[in-house]
Amino acid sequence: MITPPSPRTTAARRWVAVLATVAVLGLLVACGDDKPGSVAKEPGGTVAGADQLQACPSVQSRQPAPKGLPEISLPCLGKGPDIRLSDLRGPLVINVWAQWCGPCREEAPYLAELHRKAGDKLQLLGIDYIDTRPDLAVKFAVDHKWDYPHLVDRDKQLQQPFRIAGPPVTAFVDKSGAVYYHRKPITSQQELDQLVKDKLGVSL
Repeated sequence: MITPPSPRTTAARRWVAVLATVAVLGLLVACGDDKPGSVAKEPGGTVAGADQLQACPSVQSRQPAPKGLPEISLPCLGKGPDIRLSDLRGPLVINVWAQWCGPCREEAPYLAELHRKAGDKLQLLGIDYIDTRPDLAVKFAVDHKWDYPHLVDRDKQLQQPFRIAGPPVTAFVDKSGAVYYHRKPITSQQELDQLVKDKLGVSL
């Protein structure tokens, strides 16, 4: 014969169920919208801190150059319009980077110094690559004093045309639009300055 639970046991079980429900609700409230990979955004949907970056400029539409950049349009990490890469002409240095990339962090000061020294002699453009945290990317660019425009390639659109195994990759675009790709980290300021001189004819 089965003995029915005592009133005391039944009450205890009810309390356990109530406490478990409260605990689950508490976790849901605590988590809120702060999911892994969530991004802090400002009103209007822009990434928090994006106004600290150099805005992307409007670029004149051009026919793609022979051996030039691909006909791929990418959005701006900061403010400004999307840019179609094939419209760009040099002298221009394009650096593909990501805030999670260790070698990108190591070469970051050389790019900042190149921009400081170059003045009007050449342009710089960054491309944040397959990065799920644009807020951290903005912080990375600001912390390293990258005072030039940056685009975003979240979907690896450049993987094949740039032949990217992983960032960093640096592209040197000459006046005709032809491109030379440097597919390894830059290890010194002297190396970067020499590449600019050799590939773009710009002495600093």
